[in-house]
Amino acid sequence: MALSDLRSASTVQDSRSLPAYEVLARDIKSRGYDTTFGLMSDDTALFVTTLDAIGVRFYGARHENTAVAMAEGYAAASGKLGIAIIGRGPATANAMHGAMYAHRTGSRVLLIFGASSLADGGPDAKEFNAPGVLQAAGIKTFIAPDPEGARQTLANAIDATRHGGCVALLLPMNVQMGQVDYPGHMGVPVPAEVGPARRKTARPAAIASAAAVLDKSRKPLFVVGLGAHRAGAREAIERLADKVGAVLTTTLKGKDMFRGHPYNAGIVGSFSNAAGRRLIDQADCIVAFGAGLNQRTTSYGTSVPMGVPLIHIDIDQTHIGRWFHADVALVADARDAAEQLAEAVSERAASDKPFHSADTRQRLADHDLASEFQSADTPRTMDPRSFGIELDRLLPPDRNAVYDAGNFLQVLPYISGLGPGHVKSSADFASIGMGFGTALGFACGTPDRTTVFFVGDGAFLMTMGELETVAREDIPLVIVVMNDAAYGAELHFLKMRNMPVAKSVFADIDFAPVAEAFGFQAHTVRTLEELRKLAPLLKKPEGPIFLDCKINASVAAAFHDESLPRASE
Repeated sequence: MALSDLRSASTVQDSRSLPAYEVLARDIKSRGYDTTFGLMSDDTALFVTTLDAIGVRFYGARHENTAVAMAEGYAAASGKLGIAIIGRGPATANAMHGAMYAHRTGSRVLLIFGASSLADGGPDAKEFNAPGVLQAAGIKTFIAPDPEGARQTLANAIDATRHGGCVALLLPMNVQMGQVDYPGHMGVPVPAEVGPARRKTARPAAIASAAAVLDKSRKPLFVVGLGAHRAGAREAIERLADKVGAVLTTTLKGKDMFRGHPYNAGIVGSFSNAAGRRLIDQADCIVAFGAGLNQRTTSYGTSVPMGVPLIHIDIDQTHIGRWFHADVALVADARDAAEQLAEAVSERAASDKPFHSADTRQRLADHDLASEFQSADTPRTMDPRSFGIELDRLLPPDRNAVYDAGNFLQVLPYISGLGPGHVKSSADFASIGMGFGTALGFACGTPDRTTVFFVGDGAFLMTMGELETVAREDIPLVIVVMNDAAYGAELHFLKMRNMPVAKSVFADIDFAPVAEAFGFQAHTVRTLEELRKLAPLLKKPEGPIFLDCKINASVAAAFHDESLPRASE
């Protein structure tokens, strides 16, 4: 069937025998999915082309890891299913880094892989034990057994993503090419997409225990993570905080959730500010909402008070107490738990809420982040902290911020945002290089908002080919390369141990001309004055923009210590 015939027949319900790849493409469209990502291979080319021809847009990346990260970024930004289509064998092997990253994030992602034919067709140079590798990585894997069963297998795989995380579907070549009656007797009913999972309330006895702890506390600290944001718990948590006199902090992934609240103390952990740390250190009780409290959030136990009672609230029981002790566990939806606690705690006088004072409000409102450091600008490089403060003023307020991983994350506290739905860290697998794809997918998921992507020069060099993807697929993106001409984290790691740093330092390469060749508005920025001159361009970005920002490599990120990098998750 020609592409023109596919377009005109995409909604026709006939009973002809069609190749399975076309039927699967139609099933994906009939479920309401209109966006996919991937990298075309010989075993997925027909499937991908058919999807695109019938109106399911396919965004093609230049590397399989990027394609998977695009699907994850899209899922994170839009709340929809992210679908990545990858080839078999070497393509699958290439995508494993991205697959592990997507699996760690918990985003709803379906990875569709090509696979060798099930029948004995002779040796395949691309043979690869994909099911074994994927399952060893903890990724639930489905294999289409035959053309007639492929539709149900696709439906099962999509259903499995509703439980969260990453799911893989393998489509052998002979299965894709086999004929299927459509929508004959083998047709599979297409169910409507389900709504949000049913909310879960905490047991009354657990609520009573937690309320008793809170009633004894005079300076409670709330630590709120991405799970609470996804539960829509902000207002309920704020009401509870107002009632018990708590200060509000977030994990990195919950950044700016309480922006504008008078008792918002910012991020807890290595990215905290001085005004927030002063309050965090005084807390006599901690309540965690939808936050795992892993080593990064707690800075290995140094960023939160030890020996004070902890109430841990999470809808997933396995998350409670996994990384940090929990005195009271509430297995519940964060919003429901906050509402239940607000009903259960006792009323208290203003004098019993010492955190909620005029002095605290003033200190938090007046705190100037620039007062926490002495800028280390040089004639040819910028202090990343000063750079972040200045860039924050220039970017449009209605924006997303996506971050790769690395030493450059020291800029993160200085870039304000609209809340957790508009900020994305790609450090879930503690690796650099996943951010470019994540940012591309995030931009596709929120096309009405400027997406700004922050990346170090090391990670950028890993993924530089995706500049062409931005231009070819017409994805609006502002790329900010934090270029310290080094593997910055390793540079400071070696310095702390008095070891030679030469192998972690690189030439000062100017990337702007490279980006310009791909159609970007590209600029090299060495000083804050040069940055300020770009104000008109940044205030209302049009088309892809690329900034090669030269950063002083001597400034170490706050999360470096004598063991591992730390960053609040």
